[in-house]
Amino acid sequence: MPRHQLRNKPVLTKPHIDARMASVSGVPQRCLDCLVRDKALCASMSDCELAALSALGRRRDVAAGQVVTWAGDPNVNCANVVSGALKVSASTADGREQIVGLLFPGDFVGQLFTAEASLTVTALTDTNLCTFPRTGFERALETYPHMERLLLERTMASLDEARERMLSLGRKDARERVAGFLLELAERTGMPDAAGRIQVLIPISRGEMAGFLGLTIETVSRHLTRLKTAGVVDFAKGERDCTILDRAALKAIVNPA
Repeated sequence: MPRHQLRNKPVLTKPHIDARMASVSGVPQRCLDCLVRDKALCASMSDCELAALSALGRRRDVAAGQVVTWAGDPNVNCANVVSGALKVSASTADGREQIVGLLFPGDFVGQLFTAEASLTVTALTDTNLCTFPRTGFERALETYPHMERLLLERTMASLDEARERMLSLGRKDARERVAGFLLELAERTGMPDAAGRIQVLIPISRGEMAGFLGLTIETVSRHLTRLKTAGVVDFAKGERDCTILDRAALKAIVNPA
């Protein structure tokens, strides 16, 4: 090829390549650029399945403190968490709230195959969701059995987590529960730095953490202070910004030899 043609040949950058991929595969650009593309429900989907699902999807921003779904309301939507954090809660007959789950980027939000929501979902931080109409999502599962299998795998993983939490509440002491909570946050949302420390944002208050772990707020505060004194963790800007200084020590508390 002549040199002048080589000089005039356009150079394809990543955005150009992604745009061509989107055009060829039918997958929208927002899916190719999605922050949780590799860990959300759609991670293992084929281009055909992803294109079908994305045709239903819409992005939604939810402010911290805003309720996504109220228990007892019509169950109209489900979603993937793209960024942020949410709590899933149930209420007792006398109106007391109990957090039964925390959701982070890549997690699935919603209850399928039921007309009424039984749990309340609330944004703990500013959150971005990729939402789908529930009935349309269910039809997509019927059309693409592979998607249904992926969702079943996610559901079974959530069930395993619930069983692990039951074990923690029934058999682990307060120190192990608090350490286990911080370790789970580090594994799910932690940001390692160059020094090997892990930055973690605790999305709930100490009172909510106490309820979630089946402890009193005084017990939670006492064990967090002990972990800080021992050099395992540190806190900045109040009680929410946590730094895991010694992950190995934290893990040894959770799983003693």
